[in-house]
Amino acid sequence: MTTDVLIVGAGPTGLTLACDLARRGVDVRIIDKSAAPPRSSRAKGPNLRSLEVLASLGAADEVLAAGSLPLPMRKYRDQVPVADFDPYADPAPVPANAFDWPRLIAQWRLEEILRDRLAKDGVRVELGAELVGLDQHSTGDAAAVTATLADGAALRARYVVGCDGAHSRVRKLLGIPFTGETRTDQVMVCGDVEIDEGALDRGIWHQWFDATGAVMLCPIPGTRAGWWFQAGPERDGAGVPQPPTEEGFRRLLTRHTGLPGEVLRRATLLSTYRVNVRMADRFRDGRVLLAGDSAHVHSIAGGMGMNTGIQDAFNLGWKLAHVLTGLAAPALIDTYEEERLPVAAWTLDFTSARLAETMAAIRRPGGGLDSATAPEASGLSTGYRWSSLAAGAPENGPRAGDRAPDAPCRSAATGAPTRLHHLFAEPRPTLLGFGPESEEILREAARTYGDAVRVHRVYGAEEVPDDPAGVVDHEGRARAAYEPGADGTVVVVRPDHHVGLVAPATEAPRVREYLALLCGGSGATVSRG
Repeated sequence: MTTDVLIVGAGPTGLTLACDLARRGVDVRIIDKSAAPPRSSRAKGPNLRSLEVLASLGAADEVLAAGSLPLPMRKYRDQVPVADFDPYADPAPVPANAFDWPRLIAQWRLEEILRDRLAKDGVRVELGAELVGLDQHSTGDAAAVTATLADGAALRARYVVGCDGAHSRVRKLLGIPFTGETRTDQVMVCGDVEIDEGALDRGIWHQWFDATGAVMLCPIPGTRAGWWFQAGPERDGAGVPQPPTEEGFRRLLTRHTGLPGEVLRRATLLSTYRVNVRMADRFRDGRVLLAGDSAHVHSIAGGMGMNTGIQDAFNLGWKLAHVLTGLAAPALIDTYEEERLPVAAWTLDFTSARLAETMAAIRRPGGGLDSATAPEASGLSTGYRWSSLAAGAPENGPRAGDRAPDAPCRSAATGAPTRLHHLFAEPRPTLLGFGPESEEILREAARTYGDAVRVHRVYGAEEVPDDPAGVVDHEGRARAAYEPGADGTVVVVRPDHHVGLVAPATEAPRVREYLALLCGGSGATVSRG
């Protein structure tokens, strides 16, 4: 039996992709070599763009409930507190964003939520399944990939996606170079620890810096005494970093914080982190693709690692689904590398710059990890204006390739509050029509594609529509975000919430051509306008 997509690796990237494919009705299997789900708290949590992705998958509410708001940072110098800083204090609400804050949540808890979400679609992670071989081949008219496991089992799939981390077996089996560098002088030891209750304020991310090193302790939401421990390593007489140990963590804690080592009761999942800045030379080899850390790794400064993987998966999922269900030509999958490889390259540069800024900041009293924060880390500004799927460049409003702005609206049928991103959460392209001139092309799209697309007319506050699919822009926020033309405008929003096409309502052929590319089963190219 051949499955549609085999995903190798059940971290946040692989689980996001599996959830997205399963909700689209794609037959998917996801395997992981671990015998049990890991309990590491490594990643700090989803940024604003990843929260939008999780909302589309139906998992954001659980993440919000299980996590916490980002914590203020307390910086110490020589064991004395010298500065508090809250990078997210009192943000001004932005109507074009669905979320105001990123979320702090242990990676293991996020993965647990995604596994539960995936199980609702009847898919469960297959643990203890280690990939050892890949063979791409054709049988008659059907192309497929055979994945061989360590126990001798053979799994056949139409596509395989490697989401198996920086040491990706998938990437190595493909022979794809992982170009870049390992910065051996930039080393940290990390782990999950338990600290005696009352020893530290759990409403603070504590950061101790001095001339000889650093210790950082961030409380893990949803735990009573759990903390994420990061520190400069102990070194031997020759200056060589030593492997992390529980006793070593106690010594580091006392040396840099002044707290007695005994308050650290337990340390697990200890690891050594070295800054790697690497990217795969390509993200696709035939019917095998790479996503997340298997495709790119970089500094943790800015918190982009897990988030970039989640967003890789969300870019790829709908493209695989459209091809596998016959809605689009196979060439659509080529746009995954076209769009995400430049984003990965930018992320490597961005995080390296953030790391350099942080390393300079911590040498000064009051400097800390807040130096890594920047607006770009939200993920909301990431777009694909260069993409072959970006059709047209309007003078005003969002350009094709940009993330589609959100806005509060009301249902034209019930008056209930909603948001544009609630409309985009449906796993299909969405057409927004501004102005009565857009109604004809909206009706035509609905007749032609049925449930394969969603069409919504956006009405002004002064209108009283009789339209069950319409939304009322009661505050004028949607019009302000999209700046439609006086003669009506049609916006095609891709299933991953990015603008595909912005066209005057009078240019119906351009809308038809673009929809044929996304879900018309044709290989048509699109005029960029």
